[in-house]
This record gives sequence, structure tokens and C-alpha cells, in this order.
Amino acid sequence: MLQALVKDIPGMYGREIRAKFYRKHFASAGEGYVIHLDARIRNIHRLQLHDRARIGESVMIQAAGEVEIGRDVLLGPGVKIWSANHKFDDPTTPIQDQGYEHKKVVIGDGCWIGTNAFIMPGVNLGEGCIVSAGAIVSAKKYPPYKVISGNPARVIGSRSMPEEESKEDAVAV
Repeated sequence: MLQALVKDIPGMYGREIRAKFYRKHFASAGEGYVIHLDARIRNIHRLQLHDRARIGESVMIQAAGEVEIGRDVLLGPGVKIWSANHKFDDPTTPIQDQGYEHKKVVIGDGCWIGTNAFIMPGVNLGEGCIVSAGAIVSAKKYPPYKVISGNPARVIGSRSMPEEESKEDAVAV
């Protein structure tokens, strides 16, 4: 109920109120995180939020199966992160009566998830990954520094670390 009241307070004042309010409800919280307008978090007690993470406007996080968001992560507006899904194995039972399957989601340090991307239960993004706007990322472990895009999402590129680039240049000479 209180989340509904604090999620829409505008400006710097609203960000400060949300940071203080949410801190006592998270599984754990680092320093300097920002939660923008209209972000909604279900099962907030199962969310770990590390230092300087930024949750964009209108983000929806369903943390029933646990969600861990690393340091310096950027979540663009409208991102959805789900860690629970309906079970549907028994065709003779209505889906709504079959319960839920929970799978932890891990967003590594320094990741950037673009506007309206959907992160599904069981996703594990390595450090420094970029997920393009609108991507639908299914349960899989992605290596560090990959660029991920599409529906269904797939790796479309890599980001090189500066020391890796200089090693490659030295080998080429």
C-alpha cells in the first residue's frame, strides 16, 4: 500500500523518499541507488539491489524467485524482470490453479537493459552485458560483455575490455 503512495512522487525529493522507503524492505541494498517514478516491485523482500543501480521509470520487477541487480546497472524505462512464472504442465487443470515456478534472475555489475526489454525467470547476465530495447531474454546464462538483442534474444556482439583490445593489437603486430 505504501509503495503505491511513494512510487509517483516526482523529482529529487521523490527519489530520496523512495530510496529510504524501499531500503528497509529489500533483501539487501547498497548505496547510491536510484528508483525513478512509477517503478513497481512485487516481493520486494526478495530483491537485492547493489551500489549505484538505477531503476528507470515504469519498471516492473517480480522478485518472488529472487532478483539480484548488480553495481552500476541501468534499467531503462518500462523494463520488466520476472523471476516467477505460472506452471502449465497439466492440461486438465486451469493454469491459474497449478502454482508457480521460481527461478532466480541475476543482472551482473555494469549491465544496461534497454527500454521495454523483458528479462524472464532464470536469466543470468554476466558483467557488462547490454540488452537492446524491446528484447525478450529467456532463461540462460550469458557471458560477460555481450550485446543481446531480439525476440527471442540472442547474442549479436561483444564489448571488448580495453586491456583485451591492446593484447589483440600486440598479437597482430
